[in-house]
Amino acid sequence: MGSITLSKVSKSFGEAKVIPSIDLEIQDGEFVVFVGPSGCGKSTLLRLIAGLEDVSGGQILIDGKDVTQKAPAQRGLAMVFQSYALYPHMSVRNNIAFPLKMAKVDKAVIDQKVQDAASILNLTDYLERRPSQLSGGQRQRVAIGRAIVREPSAFLFDEPLSNLDAALRGTMRLEISELHNQLKTTMIYVTHDQIEAMTMADKIVVLNRGNIEQVGSPLELYSRPRNLFVAGFIGSPRMNLIEGEFARSKGAKTVGIRPEHFALSHESGLWSGTVTVAEHLGSDTFLHVNVDEIGQINARCDGEFGARHGDRIYLTPNETKLHRFDEQGLAI
Repeated sequence: MGSITLSKVSKSFGEAKVIPSIDLEIQDGEFVVFVGPSGCGKSTLLRLIAGLEDVSGGQILIDGKDVTQKAPAQRGLAMVFQSYALYPHMSVRNNIAFPLKMAKVDKAVIDQKVQDAASILNLTDYLERRPSQLSGGQRQRVAIGRAIVREPSAFLFDEPLSNLDAALRGTMRLEISELHNQLKTTMIYVTHDQIEAMTMADKIVVLNRGNIEQVGSPLELYSRPRNLFVAGFIGSPRMNLIEGEFARSKGAKTVGIRPEHFALSHESGLWSGTVTVAEHLGSDTFLHVNVDEIGQINARCDGEFGARHGDRIYLTPNETKLHRFDEQGLAI
């Protein structure tokens, strides 16, 4: 079991209140991603769950038991950090086995658990190597293997892929998702990269200045953002947020349109504008268009749509895909 409940959890550092008060339910077996800009409190919240920081108020329950005052080792959790934190003088085998040796587990049990973890993580052929002989992705897998052998109630990942290059990050995203499907264990994953959040999570928790802005599945947050912050944060490229006459005509203070929800043409459309930048990515093209009387608009189109700097094009927003927000920035 690995259900985690936060009840009015808060954290202050002196006079600075980093997390005002949070209530959150994480079900057993869920893959939950904490996402938000730098300084939003996501890593602090993860450390509170792990017991690496003391809470200033509220309760943390794991499987219904209050662990608020318990030490990290007594919570039944395993944490994987941004840095691999491997022992350079030890082999992969000994790095993975280290927490079990410290717990004085029987040697035969240790050997079996190390073999099982290595098999899951495709590390069987590397067990006798040192960390310096491994790639960045392999080192991160060793760190995950060290967590797996403890058979925790939940895994806590603190931006584990941020030290890897783009190609490795994509590979490791798949591997961690596959690991979750294999182990069926609760996982909480912290990232500032909303693409990681969208592609990996069962449930996303969007944080801003220590507050939870919205909780939901990736598609819920994409299709029905609760407020302007979530609308502007979730989605890449980010949603266009338009004020003025167009928004008022839709009965809103602000109207949001995602870049992919425009019909583009060289002949006619609702709006016309000049392409300032064209980012050609092959299958897709991202256009930055200076639209008359509207301002800067980001549009996503098929890679075969011919457009470059200085071209005049026409854009027509999909009326069924508009997001409307009121004076307080809340979705209408």
